[in-house]
Amino acid sequence: MKKILTLLLTSVGIISLNAQDTCATAEAVTIGINNASYADTSEVPTLICTLGTNNELTSGLWYTYTSATIINVTVSTSLEGYPNTDTRVHIYSGSCGDFNCVAGDDDSGDQYTSLVTFTAQANETYYIVFDNNWTSDDFVFEVSESEHTTPFFENVNINANGPYIMCVVDMNGDYLDDIVIPNENSITMLYQNTDGTFTEATPTAGATNYMPGWSLAAGDYDGNGFNDLLYGSGNGATIMLANSDGTAYMPMVSDDFIFSQRTNFIDINNDGNLDAFVCHDVEPNVYFLNDGNSGFNYVQGGIGDHPAGGNYGSIWVDYDNDDDPDLFIAKCRGGGSDAGINELHRNNGDGTFTDVSNEAGMADIIQTWSTAFGDFDNDGDMDAMVGANSTSHGSHKLMVNNNDGTFTDTTEGSGIDTFTPLNREHITHDFNNDGFLDVMGGGNYILINNGDMTFSPLDIGDATVGAIGDLNNDGFLDILNGNRIRMNTGNDNNWLKINLEGTSSNKNGIGARIEIYSNEAGSTWEKQIRDVRSGDGFRYMSSLNTHFGLGQTSEIDQLVIRWPSGIIDIINNPTINEALMVVEGSTLGRFDNNSNAFTVYPNPVGDVLQFTTNENITADKAYVYDLSGRLVMSEKLTNNSMPVQQLSKGTYILIIKGESGKHYTTKIIKE
Repeated sequence: MKKILTLLLTSVGIISLNAQDTCATAEAVTIGINNASYADTSEVPTLICTLGTNNELTSGLWYTYTSATIINVTVSTSLEGYPNTDTRVHIYSGSCGDFNCVAGDDDSGDQYTSLVTFTAQANETYYIVFDNNWTSDDFVFEVSESEHTTPFFENVNINANGPYIMCVVDMNGDYLDDIVIPNENSITMLYQNTDGTFTEATPTAGATNYMPGWSLAAGDYDGNGFNDLLYGSGNGATIMLANSDGTAYMPMVSDDFIFSQRTNFIDINNDGNLDAFVCHDVEPNVYFLNDGNSGFNYVQGGIGDHPAGGNYGSIWVDYDNDDDPDLFIAKCRGGGSDAGINELHRNNGDGTFTDVSNEAGMADIIQTWSTAFGDFDNDGDMDAMVGANSTSHGSHKLMVNNNDGTFTDTTEGSGIDTFTPLNREHITHDFNNDGFLDVMGGGNYILINNGDMTFSPLDIGDATVGAIGDLNNDGFLDILNGNRIRMNTGNDNNWLKINLEGTSSNKNGIGARIEIYSNEAGSTWEKQIRDVRSGDGFRYMSSLNTHFGLGQTSEIDQLVIRWPSGIIDIINNPTINEALMVVEGSTLGRFDNNSNAFTVYPNPVGDVLQFTTNENITADKAYVYDLSGRLVMSEKLTNNSMPVQQLSKGTYILIIKGESGKHYTTKIIKE
């Protein structure tokens, strides 16, 4: 009798589940426990929303789910008291034949079971679909609901599988952040559209033995308007040069052995052309010095010369505010070797560098693979969060810039001292747009900057460090984690994005310093600075668009761009909550004379120019440009005067920088 009852229940179950064998006949799922059984004639799902192995599929199970309110929904085959079955599940939005991946899972539950949570929007129908990628056995699953609270990031699945490092950067010249997926003989591009969707393209790529297994950087090496890529591998480095329309990439390599770690594009000798810098793990560092004709001269040594290498995470940062990029190298080597002592190299302004690690207080032996540099206290200079990947020689450190070439350890009491997760990657961005740079590194946390040089860890679910950019053009920074975009859900804080186009400087403006100022009553900040960088952290490449969170500040008084060439662009009262495109030198012909701020005399001038200032302004430095935008002289000011005998007769643009950092412009005539 028991056998007969079992057979009867099985038969009933099969009849009941036939209606769930195809998309068209999918039935509404039951909240709670559900029995599931595949049928031989079922429809096989073709859209795969998970990473990993895809075996031959022969069956699928189709359910629908709809809620009257926004709610979190969890689908699980990991249930106590029931057998564990190796399942795979996909969550779709859309309609039959026109699906989008919302979520998916293979093995997040116990013993290869599935466990996935997604946010269901009110009155939208979702499809919950299982396949027999691993087994066709019967199984049990549970659907449960929980109150929706807006997460910091929401998951958006994309088709971005690849074995190498991926990056987020504009690749087609429209200044929208795209997704770059290197492959052996091609590069998959997901070009961002203005509506937040992506268009896939696959430019061809010439063969190279040096794929980006360790790191990836981007920048317009040859200045043709399309960004090129710098691959770092375990035995060499490749510059992948884009053709004139971005439809093909050809490798440019050196035969010299390089155990590549972090790669960067940077104009080392400030000739207006990007060079390619590569950290060498076991020898002195190397760089490809741009010859100005889409070629290079290979150079080893001069910027990180330890014979045993130990060079891991390079980051180019103007730490001493002298308008040229310096280099910090996060170093790592086991056994206490001095190859693991971090190095800070000051740019001498002539293509050479001086190791100032000891005098600056940055010669730590912490085993770090990367360090995050940013102005954490918004005082106008770059501080550092030295991130540990191992505690064998100490943990994370917060170093504040003293604005005199030295740093002071302020770790104690900062929240960095009690933060224990470790990582190779440490980066800084303003993720909540409050006007203060946050830090992301170990674990599933963002260290939120509280605005007083203390940090509080915020749990961000399953998001981790990755390439950073604005992947839906809403002014908030998102993260690329493999085939998922962690899309920032945002808030009501304001923002500003700056897109640069260099003319005398490199095309991307890499190495430029961008500053914003606000005197708005109630603003939590008065000044913010950013350096334009190609490559931060250890391996990923993030957006070359410069992002500022503004908090509730609604007006920016002044935007200043200090280009590598020495040109300074000044925009007063820029519009917020939009992207602002600035071409190098474009503001030099537009004058806000600032006559209420300072006066110059005599004008016309013969030998010495004198200044008087109002509004409690103290003049700090002066820059003089000819009318073509060429910097002809700069001078540190003392006693509010400047000799100008060397100037030829003519009209010039004078820019005065006050000690607060703000800039003021006028014209002068040399007689």
